[in-house]
Amino acid sequence: MIQAVNFWVIIPAYNEASNLSNVIDRVKKYTHNIIVVDDGSRDLTNKIAEEAGVIILTHLVNLGKGTALKTGCDYALKKGADFMIVLDADAQHNPDDIPRFLECLKQTDIVFGYRLLDKKMPFILRFGNFVINNVAKFLFAIELKDTQCGYRAFTTEAYRKIRWRASDYSMESEMIANVGKTRLRYKEVPIETIYLDRYKGTTIIDGIKIVLNMISWRVR
Repeated sequence: MIQAVNFWVIIPAYNEASNLSNVIDRVKKYTHNIIVVDDGSRDLTNKIAEEAGVIILTHLVNLGKGTALKTGCDYALKKGADFMIVLDADAQHNPDDIPRFLECLKQTDIVFGYRLLDKKMPFILRFGNFVINNVAKFLFAIELKDTQCGYRAFTTEAYRKIRWRASDYSMESEMIANVGKTRLRYKEVPIETIYLDRYKGTTIIDGIKIVLNMISWRVR
């Protein structure tokens, strides 16, 4: 367990009863400051988090990933966290990458994980990433290999500057837009990703909304 650094891990969860226990157990190797935000789940997500002994913040209805993450990060902020790491509850992100994120945070404000764009990544995700990556570069002068990866880490001060409004998957792009606007320092680290569900995550419609939102944020 990493004890010298005051960091919190925030895990948004929606109907993730089948994966959550494993994710929490692996995160516990590095910290017990774990927040699970149950975003209106209809399965046993809440019970599993309770049995795991982590902090549970519950939305009575599903409000979206952006809102869930903001709920968790705001709580960590109030608890005096110095650093925050956000990862998904579906076991696609490997908690063993946590030390690498923390190491990078010693030299920067925010760390973005990026997935390898190989054949393991569904084609629709590769294509969507290509489009959104280039839009982000054009609009906000930020060059990232994977704008849609949800595995990220940032300092508390950075969170105050990047705090997003979007309630859905657009929050990941809004975070990037805010990094560009506030000129925060950023780094990237490659991560291992396991694709358990080819159809889970951002859809084509989500991608279109994200691009339109990015244009709107740039205009504003």
